[in-house]
Amino acid sequence: MSYALVTPDAFIRQARKFFQKHPDLKPKFKQVLNKLQDDPFAPALRLHALSGQFAGLHAVSLTFSYRLTLSLQITGQEIILLDIGSHDEVYR
Repeated sequence: MSYALVTPDAFIRQARKFFQKHPDLKPKFKQVLNKLQDDPFAPALRLHALSGQFAGLHAVSLTFSYRLTLSLQITGQEIILLDIGSHDEVYR
């Protein structure tokens, strides 16, 4: 079973800015996306549900300092990428 990754224009713009500052993280980002497509619940991704104003969303770790937030729609087999950045940037 494979999940479809959806990348809205806002995410693409955010990712472009992020990778201008952190080009060294592109290979790790590709690994995370591949793992998300294969199995978003793989322990290595550290997928966790968010709460508060982000209730209903999830996050995975890119590195210790950087996160991806996403909307995980299990019924539709879709993962919508929403944001990428440092912990503080993503949870603003």
